[in-house]
Amino acid sequence: MTPSMDLNKNFIKTKQPCADGFRWFLRHHQEGSNYQDLLDALVAAGRVSDACWLLSQFGPTNAVLSVDEISADALVFAGSLEVRGNIEVDTVVRTGGNIQAGGSIVVGQSLVSGGDIKAGGSVRSDGSLEATGHIRAGWGIEAREQLRCGGDIRAAWELWCGGPLHVEGNASVGQDLITQGPIQCNKSLQVGGRLAAHDSIRAKDGIQAGGSVECGMHLEAGWGIRAGLSILADGAIRAGESLSAQEAISAGPGYGIYAGLNVQMESWECSARVHACTKPAGLMSGWWAGVREV
Repeated sequence: MTPSMDLNKNFIKTKQPCADGFRWFLRHHQEGSNYQDLLDALVAAGRVSDACWLLSQFGPTNAVLSVDEISADALVFAGSLEVRGNIEVDTVVRTGGNIQAGGSIVVGQSLVSGGDIKAGGSVRSDGSLEATGHIRAGWGIEAREQLRCGGDIRAAWELWCGGPLHVEGNASVGQDLITQGPIQCNKSLQVGGRLAAHDSIRAKDGIQAGGSVECGMHLEAGWGIRAGLSILADGAIRAGESLSAQEAISAGPGYGIYAGLNVQMESWECSARVHACTKPAGLMSGWWAGVREV
């Protein structure tokens, strides 16, 4: 859709809007409206959810809003944002395209981008955080509720999430990664410090942490799992290749520890090695290789 496209009542009616929202449109924009002007008018009238609905129906534009900074109650923009400083919004930020800030992005309720989110500082949402593309922060990333990333996610400092964390690409965190929900990473998961989730942790490729890996349920990786300290789970531990910890490897009571699930048994000695300070109880598969050399 082009930025100048007009929306008339017949066009909007084909999308089956709610009755209250359509009545508002007829009262205020009987003759139709430019797409972005209508989004702005809805936000100004306090109808932010209607503006988000409109954006989801008619999609992104190639418009770019380039400003020094943004400070607002709410913002719904069909194109991309290029902000040289900070973005500070009390409630909702929703865009059809990318969000780029030279400083930090701080949002009170939800932050949703139809493209990438990039910030030179931190990215923080006191509600949910979602991007169709990549998320990159020069400092930390924080979401009080769920966090969903359609590409790679990268935080130079810590990442904290109060709900589930879902990453379609690779996840790279310079310091600690801690979530109150499960972690699902569809590529590799690499953390400079402690990796901890109150639920399951699953990565389709490998998991590596500079500190401990701590999991409230099951821990699973399609490749190997390596920790600078311990690997601890309240459920089962499953690795397609090797398991390596400088300290202990421990699964939950009654659960097993499995290495080499994606490796032929004759290759376990080189490709499914298990290193820890002591041989883990419940080791069901893999090659016990003793203490890892520092």
